[in-house]
Amino acid sequence: MAKDKTMYVCENCGQESAKWIGKCPACGQWNTFKEIRVESSSSKMGESRRGLNKGFSAQSSALSVGKVLRLRDISAHDDPRIDMHDAELNRVLGGGLVPGSIVLLGGEPGIGKSTLTLQTMLNLTNDPSSATKKVLYVSGEESAHQLKMRATRILSADPENFLILCENSLETIFDHIKEVQPDLVVIDSIQTISTEDVESSAGSIAQVRECASALLRFAKTSSVPVILIGHITKEGTLAGPKILEHIVDTVIQFEGDQHYMYRILRSIKNRFGSTSELGIYEMQQTGLRQVSNPSELLLTEDHEGLSGVAISSAIEGVRPFLVETQALVSSAAYGTPQRSATGFDQRRLNMLLAVLEKRVGFKLMQKDVFLNIAGGLRVTDMAMDLSVIAAVLSSNVDTPIEEGWCMAGEVGLSGEVRPISRIEQRISEAEKLGFQHIIIPKYNLSGLNRKKFKIELVPVRKVEEALRALFG
Repeated sequence: MAKDKTMYVCENCGQESAKWIGKCPACGQWNTFKEIRVESSSSKMGESRRGLNKGFSAQSSALSVGKVLRLRDISAHDDPRIDMHDAELNRVLGGGLVPGSIVLLGGEPGIGKSTLTLQTMLNLTNDPSSATKKVLYVSGEESAHQLKMRATRILSADPENFLILCENSLETIFDHIKEVQPDLVVIDSIQTISTEDVESSAGSIAQVRECASALLRFAKTSSVPVILIGHITKEGTLAGPKILEHIVDTVIQFEGDQHYMYRILRSIKNRFGSTSELGIYEMQQTGLRQVSNPSELLLTEDHEGLSGVAISSAIEGVRPFLVETQALVSSAAYGTPQRSATGFDQRRLNMLLAVLEKRVGFKLMQKDVFLNIAGGLRVTDMAMDLSVIAAVLSSNVDTPIEEGWCMAGEVGLSGEVRPISRIEQRISEAEKLGFQHIIIPKYNLSGLNRKKFKIELVPVRKVEEALRALFG
């Protein structure tokens, strides 16, 4: 009888090796190789793999046959996307779910991954325009009774074409897929699914890799989209080998502080759309509510007379919204001052503090500086620089910024205010929410029709000019 052999796989990038190596030659990480057992007979695995996808290759013979094609002979038509009946999710996906694609959704435990997926699938099958679509929801973590309780809380109706399967075996799942013939498959979660081809527990590197590869072959050969829900590690990265993120077409991160009611849906990788899109939800007792205008929710607090608060007009993807920047500057209690940023890049904060000290002349060397983006948001827009500097200075001199002022501008190392993109959208959003003054880079005035805006535009070239306009 043939003996099983062992091999070593890097849990970070999926690199294989016949022996243990301290440093991975592919990704450069140390102590990431883990031992797995594989069967010595490759024919059994090959037959099993062929059996998993048997019957799904009829719709895509060009994919299953290794055929060389000229670029001009390939059809360039776009397949119609599946409307998920969720404007925020459609935006992050790039306009809807592409047939035959495989999407990976990750996030912290309890953040709402399963709730978001279950709610979307219920709305999809309950809508009259797409009620004929059949959805198979495979759960490896919860029982059917638990899913029924959650579904009843989210939606009182029971859609006929929403099917639930509680199963952990990949082979059994494929048997049910062949029998049911669904239009969309959800796997919750990929770390709980295992295949008989790999003799290791569910969630191991080999199991996640083989199950994801089999589901990828099924999706591409049958044009049935597959949504995978994945766990993340304590470092915040998706659990399993890095190859899992390379296999799938789209990687979506569902993030947010559990102490806040807001949830952010962010695309990390998307082969069918932009990765700069952002979806915002509000967690409620009946599920997740789409936030179509986040500015109104993020600016509900009244901060009149309070120092260290500045309003910035930011853009994430194609959506402008006004976000509140909070700063606290205090004398350092110990020898080394603290620098802390929540929702903002801390290295960029250190750079802006250096600009404020070198170019403007405010000494913050012996001061603790704490920065927070209100609402639990994490913003990467460079136009936040001006509001960060204004909030820090406001807290340092303990002077509040007058009500009705907002700003947008990127700050360079020499203290200049650099031009930013989509200035008209930022101004329109500020005007819509009732602001009377907005500070913008002077370079953005060229080609801008100032007459169509009722809000006062305050153009500046340097940080000193912006601070002089705010504090006199």
